Amino acid sequence: MEKIITIDEKLYGRLKSRSLTEKQKTLFTTLFHKVAVNSFEEMDVKKYEDTFLEIGFGSGEHLVEMALKNPTSLFVGCEPFVNGVASILVKIEMLKIENIRIFQGDAKIFIKTIPENTLSGVFLLFPDPWPKRKHIKRRFLQQNIIISIHKKLKSNGFWRIATDHKEYAAWIVKLFAGECITKIFTAEIFDTNSRFPTEIWPETKYEKKATDTILYAIYTKKLRESQLLQ
Repeated sequence: MEKIITIDEKLYGRLKSRSLTEKQKTLFTTLFHKVAVNSFEEMDVKKYEDTFLEIGFGSGEHLVEMALKNPTSLFVGCEPFVNGVASILVKIEMLKIENIRIFQGDAKIFIKTIPENTLSGVFLLFPDPWPKRKHIKRRFLQQNIIISIHKKLKSNGFWRIATDHKEYAAWIVKLFAGECITKIFTAEIFDTNSRFPTEIWPETKYEKKATDTILYAIYTKKLRESQLLQ
Protein backbone atom coordinates (compact mmCIF):
# COMPACT_ATOMS: atom_id res chain seq x y z
CA MET A 1 0.00 0.00 0.00
CA GLU A 2 1.52 3.33 -1.02
CA LYS A 3 2.15 5.91 1.68
CA ILE A 4 1.00 9.36 0.67
CA ILE A 5 3.26 11.47 2.87
CA THR A 6 6.30 11.42 5.04
CA ILE A 7 5.16 12.49 8.50
CA ASP A 8 7.68 14.95 9.89
CA GLU A 9 5.89 15.47 13.20
CA LYS A 10 5.40 12.95 16.00
CA LEU A 11 2.13 11.07 15.53
CA TYR A 12 0.83 9.16 18.54
CA GLY A 13 -1.27 5.98 18.50
CA ARG A 14 -1.61 3.11 16.05
CA LEU A 15 -2.01 3.74 12.33
CA LYS A 16 -3.90 0.48 11.82
CA SER A 17 -6.06 -1.57 14.19
CA ARG A 18 -7.52 -4.40 12.12
CA SER A 19 -7.05 -6.14 8.79
CA LEU A 20 -8.59 -4.61 5.70
CA THR A 21 -11.27 -6.43 3.75
CA GLU A 22 -10.52 -7.47 0.18
CA LYS A 23 -12.86 -4.71 -0.99
CA GLN A 24 -10.94 -2.10 0.97
CA LYS A 25 -7.60 -3.36 -0.31
CA THR A 26 -8.87 -3.07 -3.86
CA LEU A 27 -10.08 0.49 -3.32
CA PHE A 28 -6.64 1.50 -2.06
CA THR A 29 -5.29 0.56 -5.49
CA THR A 30 -8.17 1.82 -7.65
CA LEU A 31 -9.87 4.78 -5.92
CA PHE A 32 -7.43 6.08 -3.35
CA HIS A 33 -5.10 7.82 -5.80
CA LYS A 34 -8.07 9.68 -7.32
CA VAL A 35 -9.20 11.28 -4.06
CA ALA A 36 -5.95 11.49 -2.07
CA VAL A 37 -3.92 14.71 -1.90
CA ASN A 38 -0.58 15.67 -0.42
CA SER A 39 -1.27 19.39 -0.11
CA PHE A 40 -4.00 21.96 -0.56
CA GLU A 41 -2.56 23.32 -3.80
CA GLU A 42 -3.18 19.99 -5.55
CA MET A 43 -6.95 20.56 -5.44
CA ASP A 44 -9.02 22.56 -7.94
CA VAL A 45 -10.98 24.49 -5.34
CA LYS A 46 -12.20 27.05 -7.89
CA LYS A 47 -14.75 24.49 -9.07
CA TYR A 48 -16.55 24.74 -5.74
CA GLU A 49 -18.42 27.47 -3.89
CA ASP A 50 -16.88 26.65 -0.50
CA THR A 51 -14.13 24.47 0.95
CA PHE A 52 -14.42 22.71 4.31
CA LEU A 53 -11.88 20.74 6.35
CA GLU A 54 -12.54 17.88 8.78
CA ILE A 55 -9.73 17.02 11.16
CA GLY A 56 -9.73 13.31 12.02
CA PHE A 57 -12.83 12.02 10.23
CA GLY A 58 -12.85 8.56 11.83
CA SER A 59 -15.00 6.28 9.69
CA GLY A 60 -16.17 9.24 7.64
CA GLU A 61 -19.91 9.37 8.45
CA HIS A 62 -20.00 13.12 9.07
CA LEU A 63 -17.79 13.99 6.11
CA VAL A 64 -19.85 11.83 3.74
CA GLU A 65 -23.19 13.27 4.90
CA MET A 66 -21.94 16.82 4.58
CA ALA A 67 -20.60 16.15 1.09
CA LEU A 68 -23.88 14.61 -0.03
CA LYS A 69 -25.93 17.50 1.37
CA ASN A 70 -23.64 20.13 -0.15
CA PRO A 71 -22.61 18.96 -3.65
CA THR A 72 -21.36 22.41 -4.70
CA SER A 73 -18.82 22.48 -1.85
CA LEU A 74 -15.51 20.64 -1.50
CA PHE A 75 -14.83 18.62 1.66
CA VAL A 76 -11.30 17.67 2.65
CA GLY A 77 -10.75 15.10 5.38
CA CYS A 78 -7.51 14.48 7.28
CA GLU A 79 -7.09 11.06 8.86
CA PRO A 80 -3.83 9.22 9.64
CA PHE A 81 -5.39 5.84 10.42
CA VAL A 82 -5.63 3.31 7.63
CA ASN A 83 -8.91 1.77 8.78
CA GLY A 84 -10.70 5.11 8.75
CA VAL A 85 -9.47 5.89 5.25
CA ALA A 86 -10.50 2.41 4.09
CA SER A 87 -14.00 2.90 5.52
CA ILE A 88 -14.59 6.21 3.78
CA LEU A 89 -13.29 4.86 0.46
CA VAL A 90 -16.07 2.25 0.52
CA LYS A 91 -18.66 4.99 1.14
CA ILE A 92 -17.26 7.25 -1.58
CA GLU A 93 -17.46 4.48 -4.15
CA MET A 94 -20.87 3.18 -3.10
CA LEU A 95 -22.48 6.65 -3.07
CA LYS A 96 -20.49 7.94 -6.07
CA ILE A 97 -19.27 11.01 -4.18
CA GLU A 98 -17.07 13.38 -6.15
CA ASN A 99 -16.54 16.28 -3.74
CA ILE A 100 -14.36 14.63 -1.08
CA ARG A 101 -10.58 14.66 -0.93
CA ILE A 102 -8.44 12.80 1.61
CA PHE A 103 -5.15 13.62 3.25
CA GLN A 104 -3.83 10.49 4.94
CA GLY A 105 -1.64 11.87 7.66
CA ASP A 106 -1.34 14.38 10.48
CA ALA A 107 -3.77 17.28 9.93
CA LYS A 108 -1.18 19.76 11.25
CA ILE A 109 0.97 19.03 8.21
CA PHE A 110 -1.87 19.60 5.76
CA ILE A 111 -3.02 22.79 7.50
CA LYS A 112 0.40 24.33 6.85
CA THR A 113 -0.26 24.05 3.10
CA ILE A 114 -3.60 25.90 3.21
CA PRO A 115 -3.52 29.57 2.12
CA GLU A 116 -4.94 32.15 4.48
CA ASN A 117 -8.61 33.18 4.17
CA THR A 118 -9.50 30.00 2.28
CA LEU A 119 -11.76 27.74 4.37
CA SER A 120 -15.46 28.32 4.97
CA GLY A 121 -15.53 25.90 7.87
CA VAL A 122 -13.56 23.38 9.93
CA PHE A 123 -14.81 20.34 11.87
CA LEU A 124 -13.11 18.70 14.86
CA LEU A 125 -15.45 16.02 16.20
CA PHE A 126 -14.61 13.82 19.18
CA PRO A 127 -10.82 14.09 19.05
CA ASP A 128 -8.68 11.85 21.24
CA PRO A 129 -8.77 13.58 24.66
CA TRP A 130 -5.43 12.19 25.84
CA PRO A 131 -6.75 12.25 29.44
CA LYS A 132 -3.48 11.62 31.29
CA ARG A 133 -1.83 14.84 32.47
CA LYS A 134 1.51 13.83 30.94
CA HIS A 135 -0.20 13.45 27.57
CA ILE A 136 -2.00 16.81 27.45
CA LYS A 137 0.61 18.15 25.05
CA ARG A 138 -0.55 15.52 22.55
CA ARG A 139 -4.03 17.03 22.27
CA PHE A 140 -4.74 18.55 18.89
CA LEU A 141 -6.24 21.69 20.36
CA GLN A 142 -3.55 24.09 21.50
CA GLN A 143 -3.40 27.89 21.37
CA ASN A 144 -1.05 27.94 18.38
CA ILE A 145 -3.35 25.59 16.44
CA ILE A 146 -6.37 27.80 17.15
CA ILE A 147 -4.54 30.86 15.85
CA SER A 148 -3.38 28.91 12.79
CA ILE A 149 -6.91 27.75 11.96
CA HIS A 150 -8.16 31.31 12.38
CA LYS A 151 -5.78 32.46 9.68
CA LYS A 152 -7.03 29.79 7.26
CA LEU A 153 -10.71 30.68 7.69
CA LYS A 154 -12.53 33.14 5.48
CA SER A 155 -14.19 36.11 7.18
CA ASN A 156 -17.01 34.77 9.33
CA GLY A 157 -15.84 31.18 8.73
CA PHE A 158 -16.68 28.74 11.51
CA TRP A 159 -15.14 25.91 13.48
CA ARG A 160 -17.42 23.16 14.85
CA ILE A 161 -16.06 21.13 17.75
CA ALA A 162 -17.61 18.31 19.80
CA THR A 163 -16.49 16.03 22.63
CA ASP A 164 -18.10 13.79 25.25
CA HIS A 165 -15.06 13.89 27.53
CA LYS A 166 -15.70 16.28 30.45
CA GLU A 167 -12.07 17.22 31.03
CA TYR A 168 -11.46 17.83 27.34
CA ALA A 169 -14.65 19.90 27.15
CA ALA A 170 -13.32 22.10 29.94
CA TRP A 171 -9.99 22.31 28.09
CA ILE A 172 -11.75 23.54 24.94
CA VAL A 173 -13.72 26.20 26.80
CA LYS A 174 -10.60 27.36 28.67
CA LEU A 175 -8.50 27.66 25.52
CA PHE A 176 -11.11 29.62 23.60
CA ALA A 177 -11.70 31.88 26.61
CA GLY A 178 -8.10 33.08 26.46
CA GLU A 179 -7.69 36.80 25.91
CA CYS A 180 -5.97 36.53 22.54
CA ILE A 181 -8.55 34.00 21.29
CA THR A 182 -11.69 35.91 22.31
CA LYS A 183 -10.39 38.75 20.13
CA ILE A 184 -10.61 36.57 17.03
CA PHE A 185 -13.47 34.09 17.67
CA THR A 186 -17.02 34.38 18.96
CA ALA A 187 -18.38 31.33 20.77
CA GLU A 188 -21.65 29.43 20.78
CA ILE A 189 -21.66 26.49 23.20
CA PHE A 190 -24.47 24.00 23.80
CA ASP A 191 -25.03 20.41 24.94
CA THR A 192 -26.89 17.24 23.99
CA ASN A 193 -30.27 18.70 24.94
CA SER A 194 -29.90 21.63 22.54
CA ARG A 195 -28.04 19.85 19.76
CA PHE A 196 -28.37 21.12 16.21
CA PRO A 197 -30.62 18.96 13.96
CA THR A 198 -28.78 16.12 12.22
CA GLU A 199 -29.74 17.67 8.87
CA ILE A 200 -27.40 20.52 9.76
CA TRP A 201 -24.86 18.67 11.90
CA PRO A 202 -24.74 14.94 10.96
CA GLU A 203 -23.95 12.43 13.69
CA THR A 204 -20.77 10.39 13.73
CA LYS A 205 -20.55 6.71 14.57
CA TYR A 206 -18.74 7.61 17.79
CA GLU A 207 -21.34 10.18 18.77
CA LYS A 208 -24.16 7.65 18.53
CA LYS A 209 -22.34 5.46 21.07
CA ALA A 210 -21.55 8.27 23.50
CA THR A 211 -23.11 7.86 26.93
CA ASP A 212 -22.03 11.14 28.58
CA THR A 213 -23.31 14.61 27.87
CA ILE A 214 -21.70 16.03 24.76
CA LEU A 215 -20.29 19.52 24.47
CA TYR A 216 -20.93 21.10 21.10
CA ALA A 217 -19.22 24.36 20.23
CA ILE A 218 -19.26 26.63 17.20
CA TYR A 219 -16.49 29.20 17.07
CA THR A 220 -17.00 31.81 14.38
CA LYS A 221 -14.21 34.00 13.08
CA LYS A 222 -14.90 37.62 13.88
CA LEU A 223 -15.45 39.81 10.87
CA ARG A 224 -13.05 42.39 12.21
CA GLU A 225 -9.47 41.13 12.14
CA SER A 226 -7.26 41.60 15.21
CA GLN A 227 -3.54 41.69 15.68
CA LEU A 228 -2.53 38.07 16.37
CA LEU A 229 0.13 36.92 18.77
CA GLN A 230 3.16 35.77 16.87
